Amino acid sequence: MKLDQKYKALLCEAQKRNLPDIEGIQLCFKTLSLASNIDRDCASQLAIHDLSEGRFVLLFLLDAAEVGVAPKILAEQAGITRATVTGLLDGLERDGLVKRHANIEDRRALTIQLTSKGKLIAKKVFDQHSRWIANLFGNLSLQERNQLSTLLEKVSINLTNKESL
Repeated sequence: MKLDQKYKALLCEAQKRNLPDIEGIQLCFKTLSLASNIDRDCASQLAIHDLSEGRFVLLFLLDAAEVGVAPKILAEQAGITRATVTGLLDGLERDGLVKRHANIEDRRALTIQLTSKGKLIAKKVFDQHSRWIANLFGNLSLQERNQLSTLLEKVSINLTNKESL
């Protein structure tokens, strides 16, 4: 696996300084490099459709909703601020993918729905994105996937159970 250049330099320096657990440092840098590569490839897959990760997430959430969704709910579901949702919705609306509607019960409130164009784009992108993700892990057996998941969980626990250094 190819390490990002910055991690190569840091690993080299760690080796020169004889830091403990060089293997752990290398694993951390491999994980960071892999995450960066996945993120970069994901961004390029979405860019073909003029989508960012944020716009993709909102399309996904709106597509899953049977009725319109309030911007506040979208923000909560996506884990982003209402201001960020507003900006993302502005772009999606400008591209004709979503439509804002006044809430029937409270005309001050809005609900957001996908347009016909938005539904078509959503389906196309979701299908492509699902195939892309499946391809990422396609050469791993079910046992290897479970093992990787277990190992990632074990590392994740170390982040939440940090002891003072």
